[in-house]
Amino acid sequence: MDKKVLYLGDTSLATAAAYLAGVMSFHGIEFDYVDSDTVFDDALLENDYAVVIISDYASKQFSAEQQAALIEQVRNKGLGLWMIGGWETNVGLGGDYHESLLADILPIQLKNSDDRINSYAPCMIKWEAEHAIIEGLPFKSHAPAINGYNQFTAKLEAQTLLSVKRYAAALENDFTFSEVSTDPLLVVDTVGGGRVASYAGDVAPHWAGGFVDWGDERHALQAEGASDVEIGNWYIQFFGNIIKWLAQEL
Repeated sequence: MDKKVLYLGDTSLATAAAYLAGVMSFHGIEFDYVDSDTVFDDALLENDYAVVIISDYASKQFSAEQQAALIEQVRNKGLGLWMIGGWETNVGLGGDYHESLLADILPIQLKNSDDRINSYAPCMIKWEAEHAIIEGLPFKSHAPAINGYNQFTAKLEAQTLLSVKRYAAALENDFTFSEVSTDPLLVVDTVGGGRVASYAGDVAPHWAGGFVDWGDERHALQAEGASDVEIGNWYIQFFGNIIKWLAQEL
């Protein structure tokens, strides 16, 4: 990619942010990083980023003017915007994006109350539609699972590429599974000249669960300044594809 990515949140590069940082490093994607506790700096708006990623970075870290400036860059300058799920994203535990300006350009309709789904039983990822982001990835033949997500609905004009089917499990002579709910997992849209995406799950454990191991190979990754992680190759490709699509390079 010719331009950098701005990655906001996921606590720190020493902890949860190491996963997505490792994915970007694998794909040769350069990025600037801001941890979850650091307030958004106006100077960042002067950089010509390809994509801004928001993950466990509460809405209170932005001013209304900063959010309006990001929206303008999406609409008129082709900036990509990706909201990743988590306890401090969407609504969650202090995310509060339902009261933010950025909610207007997200491809999803947020709830007005805590939207976290923490599940001890399987949450299976279900393929929904053809798209460049998931082309060639074995979501059907090797269906993965996650452990939690933010619950929202897709806006009418947006496209749901993946959904998540949450199950309850019981054991008698054998395990039986009953569906609890089906919710959008990955939703995308275009806003003016830019692209937007919402992924309800998280890129890092605990919500990612076994999804971090999705693949037939494993890679040991470590971005500069980050902890080392081990991730499955299909997982690496999937999240790399989201960034490339948002940057209009896929």
